[in-house]
Amino acid sequence: MGGLLFMKGFSGFPNGKLRVTPVPNLFFSDLLPHIDTVAELKVTLYCFWALSQQDRPRPYLKLTDFMQDIILMEGLGSGNNAALEHLLDGLERAVARGTLLHISIESADGSTDIYFINTPKGRAALEGIMHGDWRPALGREDVPVSLRVERPNIFVLYEQNIGSLTPLLADELKDAEQTYTLPWIEEAIQLAVQNNKRNWRYARAILERWRIQGKDSGNNRGTIPTQRNETVRKYDDIIER
Repeated sequence: MGGLLFMKGFSGFPNGKLRVTPVPNLFFSDLLPHIDTVAELKVTLYCFWALSQQDRPRPYLKLTDFMQDIILMEGLGSGNNAALEHLLDGLERAVARGTLLHISIESADGSTDIYFINTPKGRAALEGIMHGDWRPALGREDVPVSLRVERPNIFVLYEQNIGSLTPLLADELKDAEQTYTLPWIEEAIQLAVQNNKRNWRYARAILERWRIQGKDSGNNRGTIPTQRNETVRKYDDIIER
């Protein structure tokens, strides 16, 4: 049996009041059943989210707004070229379906592609541009919003991949967070999962070796070996079985 696939899970929505993104019911009844690619679904939902998050409401998104959102692009493809290809494909499909409206505006800085959701406000804005009655401000003050990673924190990361927390473990994780960076902790837990050693002691031993010997030197490089037995042997000598 090969190594286990490491996947970032989701531990559920937390208690308390959460910010929400308004999505029309027609999206679920008239659009969702017919959207047949992940890229189109992602860019469509992203438009609803991004347009609702802006401090100064505007009815459009520029192509660069999508391209500059690192989290969105990482979710669209592995590598810049693949992500851009999927983004353009998703936008083209959303425009062809009629979910989004698209126009290119020429200026001294070149051509700018902008997109509207096909709502009365979006249609009116597009019509205003086409008739010369309105032109969007595309200057420096037109700052896009970007997705932010608010979770997982170290406790969520542990529960998603290893198991339930105890008060003692919670204290240990807090201490570890003060000593190591979250990417280190995440990679150490990933190694523990891959090697079927789902316990904090194993992950902690990996972190300690990286701290002492250097994570990116010699046999402690951060890349995950493809052969499970090689990785297990590397770290089994620093923890009790």
